[in-house]
Amino acid sequence: MTALSFQSNSALPTVGSPAPTQEIAEEGTVHSARRPTVVHLGKYYHPSRGGIETHVRDLARGLVRNGYATKVVCINDQSADPRRRFGVITRTPDARTEDEGVSIFRAGRIANVMRLDVCPRLTWALRQEIEGCDLIHLHLPNPTMMIALARLRPQVPVVVTWHSDIVRQRIAAKILYPLESWTLRNCRQILVSNPRYAEGSESLRPYADKLKVVPFGMPLERYLSPSPEVLSRADQLRAQWPGPIWLSVGRLVYYKGMHVAIEALRDVPGTLVIVGSGSKEAELRALAEKQGVQDRIVWMGNADDQTLQALYQIATALWFPSIARSEAFGLAQVEAMASGCPVINCEIQHSGVPWVSAHGESGLTVPVESAEQFAAAANQIHSSETLRAELSSGARRRAEELFNLQAMVDRTGREYETLLRKRS
Repeated sequence: MTALSFQSNSALPTVGSPAPTQEIAEEGTVHSARRPTVVHLGKYYHPSRGGIETHVRDLARGLVRNGYATKVVCINDQSADPRRRFGVITRTPDARTEDEGVSIFRAGRIANVMRLDVCPRLTWALRQEIEGCDLIHLHLPNPTMMIALARLRPQVPVVVTWHSDIVRQRIAAKILYPLESWTLRNCRQILVSNPRYAEGSESLRPYADKLKVVPFGMPLERYLSPSPEVLSRADQLRAQWPGPIWLSVGRLVYYKGMHVAIEALRDVPGTLVIVGSGSKEAELRALAEKQGVQDRIVWMGNADDQTLQALYQIATALWFPSIARSEAFGLAQVEAMASGCPVINCEIQHSGVPWVSAHGESGLTVPVESAEQFAAAANQIHSSETLRAELSSGARRRAEELFNLQAMVDRTGREYETLLRKRS
């Protein structure tokens, strides 16, 4: 299949015509008087929590350090008035900020309906933001940005990072399929975080010639070498709860499989600390009451970074019971691994989750939806100090080798380099 760039074939004006290509070093680092400009199109941005938001932030910051002029265009979900009426979130304004050299434009929305942001001015704003850029990097799934980009049809190369298929929302997936197909057909490169997910994605199958595996990376130093403040916080937390301490980190939504963790806790000693919030929280609290484990669960909500790092230090293992391919990678696994915390995850078919933390190396992997085997894995780690030490060491090693941030930034930069040189 021949890779195509976005071309104009409508009455809409084309935008984003690039400046002359600049010299780029072999490791994706720019050495030039004029830095190439890359515009990332995300859904939201830090401090919004989520795997895509964390990835876009870390990659954008890293690209700035590597010499790229980096912008992020996303939706402003930081509402001062977060009231909901009939599932519709109240409006937010446009906002412009900067984050460690990254220029961020948050487009205001008038509503969020069925997880779709309604932003009438987005296309106009996006046209201004990508004017004169050299490359656009679109992070999917993101229907709102796909629609805006398709209307503009920019002439510069477009790179897509495929974070996840649309798995559960089947009606939405069918509606978006033509737009999604057009986007993938016309982009130059598709980056995926792991080979397992790419192999199982029906959406990506026709575009195998465009796929490149670039594992997600993140700043690991704070997990590998925690600060004295984090260690002090860890001591405070350890004193609060009887051991062992089990940790779960993530939004409380269906595919995270937290019902499996709560059911498993019946057969495991200790305390389960849950970091995160979401639409399933009330349902999960009711399940904990029903299972008789409510007194051994700590609902932390959205913990600050220092507290989260401390929790990784004291946890016997991270419980990662996700059950569906909506969980494509699981960055919380990497955070835990870098902290020396073993991971218990599930064998989700065609998901990167059991690839990120490998069975017998950095943790244990059990069948999906099996609370009994999840509990057995937890008891196995708790009862054997030797096993836990081996998994802890293997987890640190795997995190450093595969998922460090600079390696991801350099690999991404090399993909940019190839595309920009082809245009010269």
